[in-house]
Amino acid sequence: MTTYLLALDQGTSSSRSIVFDAQGRLVASAQQELPQIYPRPGWVEHDPQEIWRTQLATAREALTKAGLTARDIRAVGITNQRETTVVWNRRTGAPIHHAIVWQDRRAEPICAALREAGMADTIQQKTGLLIDAYFSGSKLQWLLDQVPGARAAAEAGELAFGTVDSWLIWQLTAGRRHVTDVSNASRTMLFNVHTNQWDRELLAALNIPSSLLPEVLPSAADFGKTTAELLGGEIAIGGVAGDQQAALFGQACFTAGMAKNTYGTGCFMLMHTGGKFQTSTNGLLTTSAAQPTASPRFALEGSVFVGGAVVQWLRDGLRAIEHSGQVQQLAESVPDSGGVMMVPAFTGLGAPYWQPEARGTITGLTRGTTIAHIARAALESIAYQSAALLLAMSRDAVASGGTPVSELRVDGGACVNNLLMQFQADLLGIPVVRPACVETTALGAAYLAGLSAGVYQSTEELSALWKAERRFMPTLDKARADELMQRWELAVRQTTAQ
Repeated sequence: MTTYLLALDQGTSSSRSIVFDAQGRLVASAQQELPQIYPRPGWVEHDPQEIWRTQLATAREALTKAGLTARDIRAVGITNQRETTVVWNRRTGAPIHHAIVWQDRRAEPICAALREAGMADTIQQKTGLLIDAYFSGSKLQWLLDQVPGARAAAEAGELAFGTVDSWLIWQLTAGRRHVTDVSNASRTMLFNVHTNQWDRELLAALNIPSSLLPEVLPSAADFGKTTAELLGGEIAIGGVAGDQQAALFGQACFTAGMAKNTYGTGCFMLMHTGGKFQTSTNGLLTTSAAQPTASPRFALEGSVFVGGAVVQWLRDGLRAIEHSGQVQQLAESVPDSGGVMMVPAFTGLGAPYWQPEARGTITGLTRGTTIAHIARAALESIAYQSAALLLAMSRDAVASGGTPVSELRVDGGACVNNLLMQFQADLLGIPVVRPACVETTALGAAYLAGLSAGVYQSTEELSALWKAERRFMPTLDKARADELMQRWELAVRQTTAQ
């Protein structure tokens, strides 16, 4: 009997559902765009009901396309945009406000107060995170302080907080389960990654009542069952991981020193550090990796806030292209960027710079500059930002007695762009490897669900399923790559100059 797994992949710009077979092959998928809400500059929101509506619709569509019913699905795995914060009423299930998206910067004053209170070292040692409005805890405090009646309702135990995984599980189980996994919990600034528990000192520092919080489980666990009427039968929810940890898992990066980069709306690079909690001296985060068991596993992470989103800006802002797929052709119509450098700091700069006030710049313009040069510079900016991350990661690895990253596994929408992947390999000087299945985020969630359901017995079994589709080998000499990175760092300094 063929075994199938259903992955729900709730991302920033869309909700997707994918059916995989037990060999990790994609059987059917469905996707719906998720509307973005921009109430003010620097603010980004989603409608939680739209998150749920689009996710359920794609799950049903994927099953229909695959010609399968609930009986054919061994387990559901969930992966989600992380840090995005939802608060809802436990009795009615109604959200008290739009979800505040991970890109949103409104909680920066709360973070500034934490820094002034001398909490930076405590938060980094307990959570692995730097204080930043990116993480859920400050967004949650903002909601409690700014939504009328929210704090009183929270103190009375009437509200529930969750990242998107918790919100979806609440809906899938008709409110029977309020749970999350360690990888999502580790992104809140409220969770002690050493003990895998919510931390009282951090809750007090952010003034968060503990009654709001979900139960935290390993990433492969019993998260409940879907109610029968939603998908035509009950299905066990067996795997949950934040999208980047799910992608690390789906790329079969299970051991220390293995790294992946996901090219999505943002870019997210993770390097597994095994059971070792390692703080970065190079502006990276330490985060909980997806944990198949209760045993803590860690990764170093760097986040680029604007990756593939720069292509959306070329399309919607500059109207340089009609659809995203045209960007490679436009960029390839010139041999290089003609000296143009673009730093797409639309919402500040993430790792390894952490400059929340930075704003985007385009430098090196001449009378000979065309829209094609700007498009090429925009595309190359994704690779430059990612290269800065990997170089920081390798410095951290060497400092802790490890070795530099020797290859980079890639996934996400923009990894299909061959020009970008070749330029990435050239900048890094190591192979960039694209897998046969680039849907590694959803695949990681499916694998976790499969481990929980007994479809797979070990991560070694999953490693054997991973296959490369193409290896991009570096063609640029190191001196030229170093020179390009120096030009990039100069452009970053110009962006952040006050």
